[in-house]
Amino acid sequence: MTKYTEEEKTLRRIEKRLMKGVVEYGLIEDGDKILIGLSGGKDSLALVELLARRARIFKPKFSIMAVHVVMRNIPYQSDVEYLRKYAESWGVSFLVYETEFNASTDIRKSPCFLCSWNRRKALFTVAKEQGCNKIALGHHMDDILETLLMNITYQGAFSSMPPRLVMKKFDMTVIRPMCLVHETDLIELAQMRGYRKQVKNCPYETQSSRSTMKGILRQLEEMNPEARYSLWGSMSNIQEELLPISHVSKTEME
Repeated sequence: MTKYTEEEKTLRRIEKRLMKGVVEYGLIEDGDKILIGLSGGKDSLALVELLARRARIFKPKFSIMAVHVVMRNIPYQSDVEYLRKYAESWGVSFLVYETEFNASTDIRKSPCFLCSWNRRKALFTVAKEQGCNKIALGHHMDDILETLLMNITYQGAFSSMPPRLVMKKFDMTVIRPMCLVHETDLIELAQMRGYRKQVKNCPYETQSSRSTMKGILRQLEEMNPEARYSLWGSMSNIQEELLPISHVSKTEME
C-alpha cells in the first residue's frame, strides 16, 4: 500500500476537488487560453501552481498566463518581483497592469466595490490584449459560501459567485477552478510552500463584512459538520413552492 506524506495528501485532496469542480461545471476545454488574476494572496498563488500542473497533462490541452493588477490610488504594496519569479518558476508568463479609480465619482457604491470592479475590468482588458478566452479567479468554496450568506443578509438576494460565468458584454468567461476546494487545505498548502505574504495597507479594509461571515460559517459548521455541503446544495435545490414568492404583478397591485 502506497504511503503518502502529509504534503502529498494535502495536494492530492486539493487536486481531486479542483478536478471535480472543473469537470462538474465545465470550466476548462481544449484550446482554452486562460488568464489568472494573481493578486499575491495564498489563493491566487495556489491557483497558479494547480493550473500549471494541470496544463502539463494532455487533456484538456490549455495554456495559462498570469497578471497582477496594481491599483495606483490604493496604498497596497506588493512584491512584484516575487510574484514574477513565482509564476515563472511554474513556467507561467507574468504581466503587471496598472490602473486606478476615483471613489468620489459614485458615492452610491463602496470603495471596495469600485476597486474590485475596476480590477475586474483591468483583467478583461489584459485578457483581450493577450488573446485569452477565459479569466481564472482564485475564489474557493468558503469564499462562495460567505458571499451567499452576505447576499442573503445584506442584499436580500439568494445569489453568490458562480463557478462559471459567461460575460457576453465582454465576450469573456470567468471561471473559478477552486470552487470546491476548502480554504483550510489552501492554508496548509501555503504553509508548506512558504508563500510570502504581500504588504498591504488598504484604507477601506475595515469596511468589509467578509471576516464576519467567515466566523458565521465556522459557527454553522460547529452546529452541523456538514453545513457547508448543505449550503452548497441549497443553491441548486430551490423549492419555489415552499417559498413566499409573490405571483401578483405590479399592474395588479396598482
